[in-house]
Amino acid sequence: MIYKRFYTVIVFRVLLLVLSAVVLAYLVIVVKHYVSSIILGAMIVLQTWLLIAYINRINNKLATFFDSIRHSDFSTSFTDKSLGKSFEKLNISFNEVINEFRKNRAEKEENYNYLQTVVQHITIGIICFDETGTVDMVNLAARHTLRMTNVKTIEELKSVSPALPETLMKLNSGDKILLKLIIGDELKQLSFYATEFRMRGENYTLVSFQDIHAELEEKEIESWQKLIRVLTHEIMNSITPISSLASTVNTMLIDENTKESKVGKLDENDVDSISQAITTIQKRSEGLLNFVDIYRNLTRIPKPNFRYFPVTECFDRIEQLLHKDIVKHNIVCTHKVFPNDLMLTADPDLLDQVIINLVLNSIDAVKDVENPQISLVAYSNRNEKTTIEVQDNGTGIKQDIIDKIFFPFFTSKKEGSGIGLSLSRQIMHLHKGSIWVKSKPGEGSVFTLTF
Repeated sequence: MIYKRFYTVIVFRVLLLVLSAVVLAYLVIVVKHYVSSIILGAMIVLQTWLLIAYINRINNKLATFFDSIRHSDFSTSFTDKSLGKSFEKLNISFNEVINEFRKNRAEKEENYNYLQTVVQHITIGIICFDETGTVDMVNLAARHTLRMTNVKTIEELKSVSPALPETLMKLNSGDKILLKLIIGDELKQLSFYATEFRMRGENYTLVSFQDIHAELEEKEIESWQKLIRVLTHEIMNSITPISSLASTVNTMLIDENTKESKVGKLDENDVDSISQAITTIQKRSEGLLNFVDIYRNLTRIPKPNFRYFPVTECFDRIEQLLHKDIVKHNIVCTHKVFPNDLMLTADPDLLDQVIINLVLNSIDAVKDVENPQISLVAYSNRNEKTTIEVQDNGTGIKQDIIDKIFFPFFTSKKEGSGIGLSLSRQIMHLHKGSIWVKSKPGEGSVFTLTF
Protein backbone atom coordinates (compact mmCIF):
# COMPACT_ATOMS: atom_id res chain seq x y z
CA MET A 1 0.00 0.00 0.00
CA ILE A 2 2.87 2.36 0.92
CA TYR A 3 4.72 1.71 -2.31
CA LYS A 4 1.49 2.06 -4.34
CA ARG A 5 0.92 5.54 -2.91
CA PHE A 6 4.56 6.43 -3.55
CA TYR A 7 4.21 5.24 -7.14
CA THR A 8 1.00 7.27 -7.59
CA VAL A 9 2.61 10.45 -6.24
CA ILE A 10 5.64 10.07 -8.52
CA VAL A 11 3.44 9.44 -11.60
CA PHE A 12 1.22 12.42 -10.74
CA ARG A 13 4.21 14.75 -10.34
CA VAL A 14 5.82 13.55 -13.56
CA LEU A 15 2.53 14.01 -15.47
CA LEU A 16 2.20 17.49 -13.95
CA LEU A 17 5.73 18.32 -15.14
CA VAL A 18 4.97 17.03 -18.63
CA LEU A 19 1.72 19.01 -18.75
CA SER A 20 3.49 22.13 -17.53
CA ALA A 21 6.19 21.65 -20.19
CA VAL A 22 3.51 21.34 -22.92
CA VAL A 23 1.73 24.50 -21.70
CA LEU A 24 5.07 26.33 -21.58
CA ALA A 25 5.78 25.36 -25.15
CA TYR A 26 2.33 26.54 -26.18
CA LEU A 27 2.77 29.87 -24.43
CA VAL A 28 6.18 30.47 -25.96
CA ILE A 29 5.62 29.25 -29.52
CA VAL A 30 1.93 29.82 -30.25
CA VAL A 31 0.56 32.49 -27.92
CA LYS A 32 3.92 34.16 -27.21
CA HIS A 33 3.01 35.27 -23.67
CA TYR A 34 6.54 35.64 -22.35
CA VAL A 35 5.68 36.81 -18.86
CA SER A 36 3.36 33.85 -18.32
CA SER A 37 6.02 31.60 -19.81
CA ILE A 38 8.62 32.86 -17.34
CA ILE A 39 6.27 32.27 -14.42
CA LEU A 40 5.36 28.79 -15.67
CA GLY A 41 9.04 27.98 -16.27
CA ALA A 42 9.82 28.93 -12.69
CA MET A 43 7.01 26.69 -11.53
CA ILE A 44 8.41 23.81 -13.60
CA VAL A 45 11.85 24.28 -12.02
CA LEU A 46 10.22 24.34 -8.57
CA GLN A 47 8.23 21.18 -9.36
CA THR A 48 11.38 19.47 -10.59
CA TRP A 49 13.30 20.45 -7.43
CA LEU A 50 10.44 19.25 -5.20
CA LEU A 51 10.30 15.93 -7.07
CA ILE A 52 14.04 15.41 -6.69
CA ALA A 53 13.90 16.38 -3.01
CA TYR A 54 10.98 14.01 -2.46
CA ILE A 55 12.85 11.10 -4.03
CA ASN A 56 16.07 11.98 -2.18
CA ARG A 57 14.27 11.90 1.16
CA ILE A 58 13.18 8.35 0.46
CA ASN A 59 16.69 7.38 -0.69
CA ASN A 60 18.25 9.00 2.38
CA LYS A 61 15.83 7.18 4.66
CA LEU A 62 16.62 3.85 3.01
CA ALA A 63 20.36 4.58 3.08
CA THR A 64 20.16 5.43 6.78
CA PHE A 65 18.22 2.22 7.42
CA PHE A 66 20.73 -0.01 5.60
CA ASP A 67 23.73 1.80 7.14
CA SER A 68 22.26 1.13 10.57
CA ILE A 69 22.04 -2.56 9.76
CA ARG A 70 25.51 -2.71 8.19
CA HIS A 71 27.18 -0.97 11.13
CA SER A 72 24.98 -2.71 13.71
CA ASP A 73 23.82 0.69 14.93
CA PHE A 74 20.35 -0.09 16.21
CA SER A 75 19.94 3.13 18.21
CA THR A 76 18.39 4.87 15.19
CA SER A 77 14.63 5.36 15.05
CA PHE A 78 12.45 6.58 12.15
CA THR A 79 9.83 9.22 13.08
CA ASP A 80 10.02 11.61 10.11
CA LYS A 81 6.47 12.78 9.20
CA SER A 82 7.47 15.21 6.46
CA LEU A 83 6.72 12.64 3.76
CA GLY A 84 3.09 12.48 4.74
CA LYS A 85 0.82 9.98 6.39
CA SER A 86 1.35 7.46 3.59
CA PHE A 87 4.89 6.80 4.91
CA GLU A 88 4.00 6.42 8.56
CA LYS A 89 3.68 2.64 8.07
CA LEU A 90 7.10 2.61 6.38
CA ASN A 91 8.57 4.30 9.47
CA ILE A 92 6.81 1.76 11.67
CA SER A 93 8.18 -1.14 9.55
CA PHE A 94 11.69 0.31 9.71
CA ASN A 95 11.45 0.66 13.48
CA GLU A 96 10.11 -2.89 13.84
CA VAL A 97 13.01 -4.29 11.81
CA ILE A 98 15.50 -2.25 13.86
CA ASN A 99 13.91 -3.52 17.08
CA GLU A 100 14.19 -7.14 15.88
CA PHE A 101 17.85 -6.65 15.03
CA ARG A 102 18.38 -5.00 18.43
CA LYS A 103 16.65 -7.94 20.12
CA ASN A 104 18.71 -10.52 18.16
CA ARG A 105 21.94 -8.73 18.99
CA ALA A 106 21.00 -8.66 22.67
CA GLU A 107 20.28 -12.41 22.56
CA LYS A 108 23.61 -13.06 20.83
CA GLU A 109 25.43 -10.99 23.43
CA GLU A 110 23.68 -12.93 26.19
CA ASN A 111 24.62 -16.25 24.58
CA TYR A 112 28.19 -15.04 24.10
CA ASN A 113 28.42 -13.96 27.74
CA TYR A 114 26.91 -17.28 28.81
CA LEU A 115 29.45 -19.29 26.77
CA GLN A 116 32.28 -17.08 28.02
CA THR A 117 31.18 -17.73 31.59
CA VAL A 118 31.08 -21.49 30.97
CA VAL A 119 34.47 -21.50 29.21
CA GLN A 120 36.07 -19.45 31.98
CA HIS A 121 34.44 -21.57 34.70
CA ILE A 122 35.53 -25.04 33.60
CA THR A 123 38.71 -26.47 35.09
CA ILE A 124 40.06 -27.70 31.73
CA GLY A 125 42.47 -25.32 30.03
CA ILE A 126 41.36 -24.08 26.59
CA ILE A 127 43.38 -22.09 24.09
CA CYS A 128 42.27 -21.21 20.56
CA PHE A 129 44.57 -19.82 17.86
CA ASP A 130 44.64 -19.28 14.11
CA GLU A 131 47.12 -20.46 11.48
CA THR A 132 49.52 -17.59 12.25
CA GLY A 133 49.63 -18.48 15.94
CA THR A 134 47.55 -15.49 17.07
CA VAL A 135 45.56 -16.48 20.13
CA ASP A 136 41.85 -15.76 19.79
CA MET A 137 40.78 -17.03 23.20
CA VAL A 138 42.38 -18.45 26.34
CA ASN A 139 40.42 -19.29 29.47
CA LEU A 140 41.20 -18.81 33.15
CA ALA A 141 42.15 -22.47 33.72
CA ALA A 142 44.72 -22.32 30.90
CA ARG A 143 46.29 -19.15 32.30
CA HIS A 144 46.34 -20.65 35.78
CA THR A 145 47.93 -23.92 34.61
CA LEU A 146 50.54 -22.19 32.46
CA ARG A 147 51.14 -19.48 35.10
CA MET A 148 50.57 -16.69 32.55
CA THR A 149 48.36 -13.61 32.99
CA ASN A 150 47.61 -13.29 29.28
CA VAL A 151 48.57 -14.96 26.01
CA LYS A 152 48.37 -13.07 22.72
CA THR A 153 50.44 -15.38 20.53
CA ILE A 154 51.51 -19.01 20.73
CA GLU A 155 55.15 -17.87 20.63
CA GLU A 156 54.71 -16.42 24.12
CA LEU A 157 54.43 -19.99 25.44
CA LYS A 158 58.18 -20.36 24.95
CA SER A 159 58.47 -18.97 28.48
CA VAL A 160 56.75 -22.16 29.66
CA SER A 161 58.69 -24.52 27.39
CA PRO A 162 60.83 -23.64 24.33
CA ALA A 163 59.31 -26.50 22.30
CA LEU A 164 55.67 -25.96 23.35
CA PRO A 165 54.66 -23.42 20.63
CA GLU A 166 55.99 -25.60 17.80
CA THR A 167 54.32 -28.67 19.30
CA LEU A 168 50.92 -26.95 19.50
CA MET A 169 51.19 -25.52 15.96
CA LYS A 170 51.82 -29.03 14.59
CA LEU A 171 48.71 -30.52 16.21
CA ASN A 172 46.01 -31.74 13.82
CA SER A 173 42.36 -32.34 14.55
CA GLY A 174 41.94 -35.36 16.83
CA ASP A 175 45.59 -35.46 17.94
CA LYS A 176 46.30 -36.34 21.57
CA ILE A 177 49.67 -35.86 23.23
CA LEU A 178 51.06 -36.03 26.75
CA LEU A 179 53.79 -33.59 27.76
CA LYS A 180 55.84 -33.31 30.94
CA LEU A 181 56.51 -29.67 31.78
CA ILE A 182 58.10 -27.98 34.78
CA ILE A 183 56.02 -24.88 35.47
CA GLY A 184 56.91 -22.75 38.46
CA ASP A 185 59.18 -25.42 39.96
CA GLU A 186 56.32 -27.90 39.75
CA LEU A 187 56.14 -30.95 37.50
CA LYS A 188 52.98 -31.08 35.42
CA GLN A 189 51.93 -33.82 33.05
CA LEU A 190 49.60 -32.13 30.61
CA SER A 191 47.27 -34.07 28.34
CA PHE A 192 46.53 -32.08 25.16
CA TYR A 193 43.65 -32.68 22.74
CA ALA A 194 43.23 -30.67 19.52
CA THR A 195 40.35 -30.01 17.17
CA GLU A 196 40.12 -27.76 14.10
CA PHE A 197 37.29 -25.60 12.79
CA ARG A 198 36.70 -22.78 10.33
CA MET A 199 35.33 -19.38 11.35
CA ARG A 200 35.05 -16.10 9.44
CA GLY A 201 36.88 -17.71 6.53
CA GLU A 202 39.92 -18.65 8.63
CA ASN A 203 41.12 -21.94 10.08
CA TYR A 204 41.40 -22.18 13.85
CA THR A 205 42.79 -24.80 16.21
CA LEU A 206 41.17 -25.36 19.60
CA VAL A 207 43.39 -27.12 22.13
CA SER A 208 42.13 -28.34 25.49
CA PHE A 209 44.48 -29.59 28.17
CA GLN A 210 44.61 -30.54 31.83
CA ASP A 211 47.15 -31.63 34.37
CA ILE A 212 46.76 -35.38 34.95
CA HIS A 213 49.92 -35.78 37.03
CA ALA A 214 47.99 -36.75 40.17
CA GLU A 215 45.82 -39.26 38.29
CA LEU A 216 48.84 -40.81 36.57
CA GLU A 217 50.69 -41.08 39.88
CA GLU A 218 47.66 -42.74 41.44
CA LYS A 219 47.39 -45.22 38.56
CA GLU A 220 51.14 -45.82 38.61
CA ILE A 221 51.10 -46.54 42.35
CA GLU A 222 48.07 -48.79 41.88
CA SER A 223 49.85 -50.67 39.07
CA TRP A 224 52.98 -51.08 41.16
CA GLN A 225 50.91 -52.37 44.06
CA LYS A 226 49.21 -54.92 41.82
CA LEU A 227 52.54 -55.97 40.34
CA ILE A 228 54.14 -56.26 43.78
CA ARG A 229 51.22 -58.39 44.99
CA VAL A 230 51.64 -60.70 41.99
CA LEU A 231 55.43 -60.90 42.38
CA THR A 232 55.14 -61.44 46.14
CA HIS A 233 52.58 -64.19 45.65
CA GLU A 234 54.64 -66.00 43.01
CA ILE A 235 57.95 -65.61 44.85
CA MET A 236 56.45 -66.68 48.20
CA ASN A 237 54.92 -69.74 46.52
CA SER A 238 58.44 -70.75 45.45
CA ILE A 239 60.45 -69.55 48.45
CA THR A 240 58.23 -71.15 51.15
CA PRO A 241 58.78 -74.80 50.08
CA ILE A 242 62.46 -74.09 49.33
CA SER A 243 62.95 -72.66 52.82
CA SER A 244 61.02 -75.54 54.41
CA LEU A 245 62.95 -78.24 52.53
CA ALA A 246 66.30 -76.52 53.19
CA SER A 247 65.47 -76.50 56.90
CA THR A 248 64.54 -80.20 56.75
CA VAL A 249 67.81 -81.10 54.99
CA ASN A 250 69.77 -79.05 57.49
CA THR A 251 68.08 -80.87 60.37
CA MET A 252 68.94 -84.24 58.81
CA LEU A 253 72.60 -83.28 58.29
CA ILE A 254 73.38 -81.35 61.49
CA ASP A 255 72.34 -82.02 65.07
CA GLU A 256 70.47 -78.98 66.39
CA ASN A 257 71.77 -79.41 69.94
CA THR A 258 75.42 -80.30 69.42
CA LYS A 259 75.82 -78.69 65.99
CA GLU A 260 77.70 -81.79 64.93
CA SER A 261 77.43 -83.39 61.49
CA LYS A 262 75.18 -86.43 61.18
CA VAL A 263 76.41 -87.41 57.71
CA GLY A 264 78.11 -90.60 58.94
CA LYS A 265 74.94 -91.73 60.68
CA LEU A 266 72.67 -91.39 57.65
CA ASP A 267 71.00 -94.53 56.36
CA GLU A 268 69.76 -95.17 52.85
CA ASN A 269 66.29 -93.77 53.53
CA ASP A 270 67.76 -90.53 54.86
CA VAL A 271 69.93 -90.17 51.77
CA ASP A 272 66.88 -90.71 49.53
CA SER A 273 64.90 -88.10 51.50
CA ILE A 274 67.75 -85.60 51.22
CA SER A 275 68.09 -86.34 47.50
CA GLN A 276 64.36 -85.82 46.94
CA ALA A 277 64.44 -82.59 48.96
CA ILE A 278 67.39 -81.23 46.99
CA THR A 279 65.68 -82.23 43.71
CA THR A 280 62.54 -80.40 44.79
CA ILE A 281 64.58 -77.35 45.78
CA GLN A 282 66.25 -77.45 42.36
CA LYS A 283 62.92 -77.63 40.53
CA ARG A 284 61.38 -74.81 42.55
CA SER A 285 64.50 -72.70 42.02
CA GLU A 286 64.32 -73.34 38.27
CA GLY A 287 60.65 -72.42 38.35
CA LEU A 288 61.48 -69.17 40.13
CA LEU A 289 64.22 -68.40 37.60
CA ASN A 290 61.78 -69.15 34.78
CA PHE A 291 59.24 -66.79 36.35
CA VAL A 292 61.84 -64.01 36.55
CA ASP A 293 62.86 -64.67 32.93
CA ILE A 294 59.24 -64.45 31.80
CA TYR A 295 58.85 -61.15 33.66
CA ARG A 296 62.04 -59.84 32.01
CA ASN A 297 60.71 -60.78 28.56
CA LEU A 298 57.44 -59.03 29.35
CA THR A 299 59.29 -55.76 29.89
CA ARG A 300 61.57 -56.08 26.84
CA ILE A 301 59.22 -56.03 23.85
CA PRO A 302 61.10 -55.01 20.67
CA LYS A 303 60.24 -51.77 18.93
CA PRO A 304 57.72 -52.38 16.10
CA ASN A 305 59.06 -52.55 12.56
CA PHE A 306 56.07 -51.10 10.70
CA ARG A 307 55.08 -52.39 7.28
CA TYR A 308 52.10 -51.87 5.00
CA PHE A 309 50.60 -55.27 4.18
CA PRO A 310 47.27 -56.99 3.39
CA VAL A 311 45.39 -58.31 6.43
CA THR A 312 44.62 -61.55 4.53
CA GLU A 313 48.33 -62.45 4.65
CA CYS A 314 48.26 -62.32 8.44
CA PHE A 315 45.11 -64.49 8.65
CA ASP A 316 46.57 -67.05 6.26
CA ARG A 317 49.74 -67.34 8.35
CA ILE A 318 47.75 -67.81 11.55
CA GLU A 319 45.68 -70.64 10.07
CA GLN A 320 48.78 -72.41 8.79
CA LEU A 321 50.59 -72.10 12.12
CA LEU A 322 47.65 -73.33 14.21
CA HIS A 323 46.16 -75.76 11.68
CA LYS A 324 47.24 -78.81 13.70
CA ASP A 325 45.55 -77.61 16.92
CA ILE A 326 42.42 -76.55 15.03
CA VAL A 327 42.06 -79.94 13.32
CA LYS A 328 42.86 -81.80 16.56
CA HIS A 329 39.79 -80.33 18.29
CA ASN A 330 37.52 -80.40 15.19
CA ILE A 331 37.16 -76.63 15.23
CA VAL A 332 35.54 -74.74 12.37
CA CYS A 333 37.84 -71.76 11.82
CA THR A 334 36.90 -69.06 9.29
CA HIS A 335 38.28 -65.67 8.39
CA LYS A 336 36.73 -62.75 6.52
CA VAL A 337 38.18 -59.44 5.40
CA PHE A 338 36.06 -56.47 4.29
CA PRO A 339 37.11 -55.39 1.72
CA ASN A 340 39.29 -58.21 0.48
CA ASP A 341 42.23 -55.88 -0.18
CA LEU A 342 42.11 -54.24 3.27
CA MET A 343 45.61 -53.03 4.19
CA LEU A 344 47.20 -52.45 7.59
CA THR A 345 50.28 -50.59 8.80
CA ALA A 346 51.80 -52.62 11.64
CA ASP A 347 54.61 -54.97 12.62
CA PRO A 348 53.51 -58.32 11.07
CA ASP A 349 55.55 -60.42 13.51
CA LEU A 350 54.21 -58.69 16.62
CA LEU A 351 50.67 -58.73 15.20
CA ASP A 352 50.99 -62.48 14.54
CA GLN A 353 52.02 -62.94 18.17
CA VAL A 354 48.93 -61.08 19.39
CA ILE A 355 46.49 -63.00 17.20
CA ILE A 356 48.15 -66.34 17.98
CA ASN A 357 47.67 -65.64 21.69
CA LEU A 358 44.02 -64.80 21.13
CA VAL A 359 43.36 -67.82 18.89
CA LEU A 360 45.10 -70.17 21.35
CA ASN A 361 42.85 -68.80 24.10
CA SER A 362 39.85 -69.37 21.86
CA ILE A 363 40.95 -72.94 21.14
CA ASP A 364 41.19 -73.57 24.87
CA ALA A 365 37.70 -72.03 25.34
CA VAL A 366 35.93 -74.06 22.61
CA LYS A 367 37.65 -77.45 22.87
CA ASP A 368 34.99 -78.83 25.25
CA VAL A 369 31.86 -77.36 23.59
CA GLU A 370 29.69 -78.76 20.82
CA ASN A 371 30.25 -77.39 17.30
CA PRO A 372 33.34 -75.36 18.24
CA GLN A 373 33.79 -72.30 16.06
CA ILE A 374 36.40 -69.56 15.79
CA SER A 375 36.18 -66.65 13.36
CA LEU A 376 38.63 -63.91 12.41
CA VAL A 377 37.09 -60.75 10.95
CA ALA A 378 38.82 -57.61 9.72
CA TYR A 379 37.14 -54.41 8.57
CA SER A 380 37.36 -50.63 8.63
CA ASN A 381 35.13 -49.14 11.33
CA ARG A 382 33.13 -45.91 11.27
CA ASN A 383 36.19 -43.90 12.27
CA GLU A 384 38.16 -45.36 9.34
CA LYS A 385 40.31 -47.39 11.73
CA THR A 386 41.28 -50.96 10.88
CA THR A 387 39.60 -53.39 13.28
CA ILE A 388 40.29 -57.10 13.81
CA GLU A 389 37.93 -59.33 15.79
CA VAL A 390 38.69 -62.81 17.15
CA GLN A 391 35.40 -64.45 18.07
CA ASP A 392 34.55 -67.86 19.51
CA ASN A 393 31.52 -69.71 20.88
CA GLY A 394 33.40 -71.10 23.86
CA THR A 395 32.81 -71.08 27.59
CA GLY A 396 33.24 -67.31 27.90
CA ILE A 397 34.85 -65.32 30.70
CA LYS A 398 33.35 -64.86 34.15
CA GLN A 399 32.31 -61.29 34.82
CA ASP A 400 34.21 -61.11 38.11
CA ILE A 401 37.55 -61.68 36.38
CA ILE A 402 37.00 -60.02 32.99
CA ASP A 403 38.65 -56.82 34.24
CA LYS A 404 41.73 -58.72 35.42
CA ILE A 405 42.59 -60.81 32.37
CA PHE A 406 45.03 -58.19 31.03
CA PHE A 407 46.98 -58.08 34.31
CA PRO A 408 50.49 -59.60 34.12
CA PHE A 409 50.64 -63.21 35.38
CA PHE A 410 46.88 -63.41 35.95
CA THR A 411 45.39 -66.59 34.49
CA SER A 412 42.33 -68.73 35.05
CA LYS A 413 43.93 -71.73 33.32
CA LYS A 414 45.52 -74.63 35.14
CA GLU A 415 48.48 -74.33 32.80
CA GLY A 416 49.67 -70.95 31.64
CA SER A 417 51.99 -68.11 32.54
CA GLY A 418 49.36 -65.37 32.48
CA ILE A 419 51.40 -63.02 30.29
CA GLY A 420 49.79 -63.61 26.87
CA LEU A 421 47.05 -60.99 27.11
CA SER A 422 49.25 -58.55 29.02
CA LEU A 423 51.88 -58.90 26.30
CA SER A 424 49.20 -58.43 23.62
CA ARG A 425 47.99 -55.22 25.25
CA GLN A 426 51.54 -53.85 25.39
CA ILE A 427 52.06 -54.66 21.71
CA MET A 428 48.82 -52.88 20.80
CA HIS A 429 49.93 -49.90 22.87
CA LEU A 430 53.17 -49.74 20.86
CA HIS A 431 50.98 -49.65 17.73
CA LYS A 432 48.96 -46.74 19.18
CA GLY A 433 46.00 -49.10 19.17
CA SER A 434 43.76 -50.80 21.70
CA ILE A 435 42.49 -54.25 22.67
CA TRP A 436 39.28 -54.98 24.52
CA VAL A 437 36.91 -57.87 25.09
CA LYS A 438 33.20 -58.63 25.26
CA SER A 439 32.19 -61.95 26.78
CA LYS A 440 29.27 -63.81 28.31
CA PRO A 441 29.72 -67.07 30.20
CA GLY A 442 28.42 -69.94 28.10
CA GLU A 443 28.07 -67.84 24.93
CA GLY A 444 31.63 -67.05 23.91
CA SER A 445 34.00 -64.09 23.67
CA VAL A 446 34.98 -61.43 21.16
CA PHE A 447 38.43 -59.81 21.38
CA THR A 448 38.67 -56.61 19.35
CA LEU A 449 41.89 -55.01 18.10
CA THR A 450 41.70 -51.43 16.82
CA PHE A 451 44.59 -49.75 14.99
